[in-house]
Amino acid sequence: MSKTGHGHDHGHDHEHAHEEIAESGGPGYYEIMETAVRELLVAKGYLGADEIRRQIEVLDSRTPALGSMVVARAWTDPAFKARLLANGRAACEELGVSFYDDTQLIALENTEKVHNLIVCTLCSCYPRPLLGLPPDWYKLKPYRARAVSEPRLVLAEFGTLIPDDVEIRVSDSTAMVRFLVVPRRPEGTDNFSEKELADLVTRDSMIGVIPATAPTARSAP
Repeated sequence: MSKTGHGHDHGHDHEHAHEEIAESGGPGYYEIMETAVRELLVAKGYLGADEIRRQIEVLDSRTPALGSMVVARAWTDPAFKARLLANGRAACEELGVSFYDDTQLIALENTEKVHNLIVCTLCSCYPRPLLGLPPDWYKLKPYRARAVSEPRLVLAEFGTLIPDDVEIRVSDSTAMVRFLVVPRRPEGTDNFSEKELADLVTRDSMIGVIPATAPTARSAP
């Protein structure tokens, strides 16, 4: 197992990374601070309520379907895959996926010899422009710690058994660098359309905890 190191010596706004709730069930410290800062920025005229609403709508519009589209194109277009692996953000922008922040995107390809897994060890940095909000388990401390220290066991708990001769590479996201796993294309999909291939790509397969869905596992129409 190897770990792609990306230091966390950054400001960490983390896009709602600390969504903590007080034991009483009321708003947590960070939620209170977010509300106070937002109201202050509006009162001072730095931001308008409409601009905040539009940004929330942009965030809400992002779903794993965008990432699935990118992966399906990489599976069917070798030239695009090469561009994606060379510059993830630029390749995604070719397909009309906009980035609303300054983060860079690194695409990591799973192969017969390498399996990639992404994590954010300090919080929940995540490729939101492509995948939307991260799953709850991605933000929890057990995953953030164990994905680095015992990735094979973590993957096994997701039902993903990685052979001993396959290297597991764990990449640690930061506020400025995010990762997207390009899972291996399932066998038996040679005649699949790009749309059909995208249907096989799930959020979790682009995090690296499971493979892409096998064709036989698809629900009957």
